Amino acid sequence: MTGGAGFIGSHIVDALLAREDVAEVRVLDNLFSGSLSNIQPYKSNPKFTFIEGDIRDLEACINASKGIDAVTHQAAVGSVPRSLKDPVTTNAVNVGGTLNVFEAARVNNIKRVVYASSSSVYGDSTEMPKREENIGKPLSPYALTKSISEQYAQVFNRLYEIDFIGLRYFNIFGPRQSPNGPYAAVIPLLIEAGLKGKAPVFYGDGSQSRDFTYVANAVQANILALYTDNKNAVNQTYNVAVGKRYTLIELYAAIQKAMNVNVAPVIQGERMGDVKHSLADINKISTLLGYTPLVLLEEGLDKTISWSK
Repeated sequence: MTGGAGFIGSHIVDALLAREDVAEVRVLDNLFSGSLSNIQPYKSNPKFTFIEGDIRDLEACINASKGIDAVTHQAAVGSVPRSLKDPVTTNAVNVGGTLNVFEAARVNNIKRVVYASSSSVYGDSTEMPKREENIGKPLSPYALTKSISEQYAQVFNRLYEIDFIGLRYFNIFGPRQSPNGPYAAVIPLLIEAGLKGKAPVFYGDGSQSRDFTYVANAVQANILALYTDNKNAVNQTYNVAVGKRYTLIELYAAIQKAMNVNVAPVIQGERMGDVKHSLADINKISTLLGYTPLVLLEEGLDKTISWSK
């Protein structure tokens, strides 16, 4: 897998290594946003192999995937604001790197690739909830790279008979998600502010809403996608979410209640490229892959806050 030392990727590693039918979990990661601490518990596990390398290096991708049965591709340069500041690197990793992963699968005759896409592909679509077949125009370079990755998967499937499953993540959160750096996600930032008793920053008035999804749900989706034998379930893209949205104000209220803090946020202007509202229709993934959300927002926040403390 790629990105296995990262936030979501390392949780997938946990789940795969726990399975008796897995002989080896091989991780390729350049540690750009991942951390060795996330995979430290498995260094002595004979089923685990770590390769430090970059998906922009085709040879590294080919060598890392030799003898592998399936690939889960999690490596990416995340963050809409980061992509606005540095679209070239975002494209090089998310498009060029993804193409390398797909090409390595072709060279090594791998028959299934599960890859991380994003709810950002819905772009300027105002449809609510978001349904997989209806996407809008991308609002950021990051969103465009994820849309292109989905198109590459379709082309590779038609030309090379590789099965692909794309997972459109909706605001995944949970333990191991870092609050550090200028492009950190909102939930770890709000929890970090609560731990320090500081005021968090809201970009916009707080009415923007998201389908916040605990990481265990993303792990479940990946495992189901890797192992499904439903022929109708492959060569599809799926929303990975809960199917319920919360405004930023509601989210912060839940975090303050859980942490017993009361600090008013600092309001700043809206950020370019941000989607105002996001809510997933999860009927397709539930029907074809048997997915059902395992952990809802309140429980997920409790788990994440406990880990952060």
